[in-house]
Amino acid sequence: MPAAGPAGPSAAELRDVQAAFNAAQLPMALVDADGLVVSANDGLGALLGADAAELRRRSAADLVDLAGDARAWRAYREVLRGRRSRLRCTRRLKHPGDGRPLWAEVTLASVPRGRHLLLSVADVSDRRELQDRLRHLQMHDPVTRLPNRTLFFERLTTALENSSYGSFGAHGDGGTGRIGLCHLDLDGFKAVNDTLGHPVGDRLLAAVATRLTECAGSDPHAHGGGHLVARLGGDEFAILVEDSTGTEQLTALAGAVLDAVQRPFDVAGQRLSVSASIGVVERLAAGTTVNGLMQAAETTQYWAKADGKARWTLFDPERNAHRMTRQALSSSLRPAVERGEFALEYQPLVGMADGAVHGVEALVRWNHPRFGTLSPNRFIGIAEEDGSIVQLGRWVLRTACRQARRWQTDHPEARPPFVSVNVAVRQVWDSDLVADVADILEETGLAPGLLQLELTESAVMGSAGRPLQALRALSEMDVRIAIDDFGTGYSNLAYLSRLPVSGLKLDGSFVRGFQDEAHPNPADEVVVEAMVGLAHRLGLTVTAECVETAGQAERLRRIGCDTGQGWWYSRPVPASSVPDLLPAPCA
Repeated sequence: MPAAGPAGPSAAELRDVQAAFNAAQLPMALVDADGLVVSANDGLGALLGADAAELRRRSAADLVDLAGDARAWRAYREVLRGRRSRLRCTRRLKHPGDGRPLWAEVTLASVPRGRHLLLSVADVSDRRELQDRLRHLQMHDPVTRLPNRTLFFERLTTALENSSYGSFGAHGDGGTGRIGLCHLDLDGFKAVNDTLGHPVGDRLLAAVATRLTECAGSDPHAHGGGHLVARLGGDEFAILVEDSTGTEQLTALAGAVLDAVQRPFDVAGQRLSVSASIGVVERLAAGTTVNGLMQAAETTQYWAKADGKARWTLFDPERNAHRMTRQALSSSLRPAVERGEFALEYQPLVGMADGAVHGVEALVRWNHPRFGTLSPNRFIGIAEEDGSIVQLGRWVLRTACRQARRWQTDHPEARPPFVSVNVAVRQVWDSDLVADVADILEETGLAPGLLQLELTESAVMGSAGRPLQALRALSEMDVRIAIDDFGTGYSNLAYLSRLPVSGLKLDGSFVRGFQDEAHPNPADEVVVEAMVGLAHRLGLTVTAECVETAGQAERLRRIGCDTGQGWWYSRPVPASSVPDLLPAPCA
């Protein structure tokens, strides 16, 4: 006879299992393959506010709102079809008594060797509430109680990634598809912190946060509870405007914030005053990135600070493009010298008495691979700021001296012109200019008398210590020293007698006053004539810059200017064209 198989559970055992099922505190139900409740215990009935028997033949998915979550619904269907063994998710239900939110952890799993599925629903509201409290602490600033940087960026990311932008707003109604941001930094807060201490500073930040929140909530264009106000760190705050209606809304909000912050604060028995510098950005959400929006807002806030503080400034794409170009030039300036991207052109310095070319000024050009040919006003200021002017200036000096010597050797019959090279004051301070000039003159073989160095008036006037020593040493080498753009700075002619200067170059603003030849201004001529006369009495030559017409040239010659420079005589030309401009040798 075949051996008997294992006996199934007895009727008594089945009754015990059923009793345990009914008595269990964990809410449970058996569900068939169609998703209908076969039986439910009293715990589930109590959780859902119904008698357990009433739950029979009810849809399990409806009881715990599984259809409300697309991912949970798909997983539920796969478990019913046997393609997946288990589903676990958290659903937000309503408490049957008072209707308050109830968070439930729902599990649906197949029963081993059984025909049904076991549904269990655990009330995890306390755990969820604790998680929410912990998240709130993690996402909010302890000083101001505002959302912190982390929550702000989370909200901003969600706003920009929301697929409803462009058709429906973030609140479900017709949206604008736009987004705005006010990024502000307090002016004068550091002084409060330093003088009164951090506790007072923290209380001031909290008071500022209250006013910002009031401004954001009082905006008539704001949705629901207003705009998101966040503390980004230190004394930096941000106000995020979702579904903005345009720049007028943002600038009106920024103006209200500015007024609110400027009102005095009564903190810890102190009457404190601060202001704010606010950067305002408003644009279409489509195509905008978190980094792009924040960079624009921070840059604009810096503009507001640089423009005088206590103001709001609207993002300007053209100004930003200029800043980006400047940044790109700054980062590539030093390597550009090594790559040989710079070139020199030369503009003649013409004697007004004889019309002959006496010298040429070396003008540097940057043949930038991206921005094309750049004139000095596009990059010299940057080079002076980052110190690369020393390297660039040394290259210009060497190239100009080498070229001047080549003109002299290639055209011995012509009177050799001197070459004039601009020198930045930083070259005097950050390098040994005297040693550089001496080495380059020796290397190129150019006579010191054929080199002129031009320094700006503000760099020369008041010189003492190292700059003055350098100028004297260069003058003793027979190198010419000229003051460029004279008349725009100190204009202290008496001081010139104590400096080793040989010439002045009048700033173009004086010469432009001579352009109206039909109705000349006598005052212009009196001023220039006085300056020329005093310079001559001090033994200095005078060059007039920016001469553009024959009338200007004649009036300046009559006044007594020694040389002229400008488009009337010649535009800057390449080195190869200079010999054609040189005077013929004397008979």
